[in-house]
Amino acid sequence: MTPRRSRPSLGVPVFFAVTLSLSAYFTFAAVQGDFGLFRRAEIVVEGQKLEQELAAVQAEVLQMENLTRRLSDDFLDLDLLDQQARDVLGLVRSDEIVVN
Repeated sequence: MTPRRSRPSLGVPVFFAVTLSLSAYFTFAAVQGDFGLFRRAEIVVEGQKLEQELAAVQAEVLQMENLTRRLSDDFLDLDLLDQQARDVLGLVRSDEIVVN
């Protein structure tokens, strides 16, 4: 009988190397990928900013609707009409002095 040489098997180290590489890749993708945890946090912050901007725009719209209603034919606010005439048309009363 001839002595048999025992060669170390490469299958087990290759299997562990591939498994470790895939695990590292998927962990990195789950944290920093396009759909990862960091991107989700950015989306949440961006959503909060957009909600604040929406609230500001809605408040501005309500203010404009109020001013429009106050200048309508059904409801006329004389003080607002006087202010708009001064601002837009540059009108002044006869008893006022204009300083530029």
